[in-house]
Amino acid sequence: MQLEQDETQRLREQHLRQYAFFQLRVHLKRGQNLLAMDKNGLLSGTSDPYVKFKAGGRLLHKSRIVYRDLNPVWDECFTVPVEDPFQPVQIKVFDYDWGLQDDFMGSCNLDLTALELGRMQDLVLCLRDPNKPHQDMGEIVLNVTLWPKSQEDKDQYLLKNTRINDVNKRLKAQIWSSVVTIVLVEAKNLSAMDLDTRSSDPYCKFRLGNEKYKSKVVWKTLHPSWLEQFDLHLYDDQEQVLEVTVWDKDKQTKDDFLGRCTIDLSKLEREKTHSMWKELEDGNGQIFLLLTISGTTQSETITDLTSYKENPRDLEIIERRYTWYRLNETSAGVGWLCVKVYGAKGLAAADLGGKSDPFCVLELGNARLQTHTEYKTLTPNWMKIFTFTVKDISSILELTVYDEDHDHKVEFLGKLAIPLLNIRNGEKRWYALKDKKMRARAKGNYPQILLEMLVVWNPLKGAIRVVNPKEPKYMHQEAKFKRQLFIRNVMRLKAIIMWFIEVGKILQDCFEWESRIRSFLGLLAWLAFCYYYEMWMLPFMLLMFFARNWLVYRLTVQLKRSLRRFRCDPRGYLAEMFCRGNPLLVPVDDDDLLAEEDDEEEIDKEEKKSLKERLQAIQEVTQTVQNAIGYVASLGEAVKNLMNFTVPYLSYLAITMLFGAMLVLYVIPLRYLLMAWGINKFARKILRPHTIPNNEVLDLLSRVPDDETLLDCRELKTHPPNERKDARKKHKAS
Repeated sequence: MQLEQDETQRLREQHLRQYAFFQLRVHLKRGQNLLAMDKNGLLSGTSDPYVKFKAGGRLLHKSRIVYRDLNPVWDECFTVPVEDPFQPVQIKVFDYDWGLQDDFMGSCNLDLTALELGRMQDLVLCLRDPNKPHQDMGEIVLNVTLWPKSQEDKDQYLLKNTRINDVNKRLKAQIWSSVVTIVLVEAKNLSAMDLDTRSSDPYCKFRLGNEKYKSKVVWKTLHPSWLEQFDLHLYDDQEQVLEVTVWDKDKQTKDDFLGRCTIDLSKLEREKTHSMWKELEDGNGQIFLLLTISGTTQSETITDLTSYKENPRDLEIIERRYTWYRLNETSAGVGWLCVKVYGAKGLAAADLGGKSDPFCVLELGNARLQTHTEYKTLTPNWMKIFTFTVKDISSILELTVYDEDHDHKVEFLGKLAIPLLNIRNGEKRWYALKDKKMRARAKGNYPQILLEMLVVWNPLKGAIRVVNPKEPKYMHQEAKFKRQLFIRNVMRLKAIIMWFIEVGKILQDCFEWESRIRSFLGLLAWLAFCYYYEMWMLPFMLLMFFARNWLVYRLTVQLKRSLRRFRCDPRGYLAEMFCRGNPLLVPVDDDDLLAEEDDEEEIDKEEKKSLKERLQAIQEVTQTVQNAIGYVASLGEAVKNLMNFTVPYLSYLAITMLFGAMLVLYVIPLRYLLMAWGINKFARKILRPHTIPNNEVLDLLSRVPDDETLLDCRELKTHPPNERKDARKKHKAS
């Protein structure tokens, strides 16, 4: 028997020596029945325990102190490199004494050779004192995993740690491999813990490895809506399980447990936003999350542009999938978007050393992806490629560049908004970055980002989608009351009202016979209209407006092409006049916006001094009025932009709908259409109980950008004026 044990031990040692390197992951859970080292007079005694892990005299980890507890819960995770698995890990527990020497509370050894490689194991280790071998000193509960690594893994690990020391001293032990972005949206049907109100005050706790996050408390509800976004980080070889617990906040007693769920991140696809409802275990209800694993730091990943090889056959498959007549495909969405993020230049210095640690975040609707962080540079080269499923072709791709600060906090560096319908497939070019208000250039030396984009979409599925309810953006923040924004919304609404006033003046002039010819023609037109009018003529008249504006649109496009040919003309006044007509089509300089920005800053200063106090009592009412005016103004501007072919695809779609309405009204009497409309509305809840009630016209208008959105998406020039003058001189010389 002894010979068999020796042979087994020898084979195990031989097996362990095959590996050049190990990583040990330890989850220190809790202690049980520890000794009371602090004598508090008449009290029974407590301790303030903490744990030290050592190997070969080197400190591996020191836990936090849990005060006045003989059954402490540490719940800490750490990962350390191990070169010699035959050297046991010493675990010592101490009682913290302020200003005095800490008291020894027991120790134990962790034998690494007894662990199964690559498998998590729960251990309960008894604490002992060598001077008191028979005394029971309590237990330590652990979860440990020993991962075997090759020589290549060892070299890569050492290289990563060297890079951390050279580039970012904030992360001395580990570097995260991916960013887990979580949007906590809502929960439903939670348990009622407050018997008086039959409700709860729920909040959530998240834990991934050694990182934690706690949400805000939503008071007195069983269906809370949090709408919080935060980031956690994945590290190499750590347990990739996200733990979520829901609690009820109690001000006087201990918080009540409402339920929990776990998400295995290793089973989720990377670089994709996952929408998931999770049932709560040990409780009632469901919780809704948006979860994305992105920002990988490893090379040769699916997002690494340097190792990416474009396959024409893959693109053919995607184009075939989104052919216009394929309406019954199982593929989600109406199209596919590919974005190549090469790098940026001219960024602002956010750190004291004159550098930044930039990374780029891409958002399309509720989908959110990001690059890795490039440390200590103003010209990052991310070299990443990302793909999105396009759910709505009228969506806007938003790119934001941030600087990563200590403890993963961020600082804004620049932003860019690109409507999907404005993308030129396969064009690699620089885009100027804007400030937070999306009206002027971001800080820095003409900051810009180099992108290449490709969008493939089904126009017929896109048309069906835009007349259905728009997907809400969960992290959209409702605008707070600001006097500047309130005045701007009033002016936008005033511009629409003034148009109706001008039309009324023209009619009044006709009634007053200011111009006899115009009044006479108007009278004949009114009599003919009243005599011959049919319902189908209403969409026909709207089509006449579209026809007029279509001619203007076509002439504008030709003028734009001519201006491109003569862009090097030093006079350039034609480009300036044309830019006033349509702010989206021609890139503009930001010099003319400086005076406006100065005025806004003065208004903001004045607002901080006086409005905050004067408007505090009526802030909610004024905010509602402000947003209502903004909505009405946006609706009116959307109608104007739909007529003006600002987004040609949506204008052509509206023309098609009007032709259809005209034919239907011409063939079918109005009374039958009203009957069919009423039957459809009354039967919707019975035949299609889960459909969302909608208005196709308003759904279409919700996709048309208003004037504020056009200003957000307006491109700035990427080079300073001096460089443009030099380019013109070179062009003339050639």
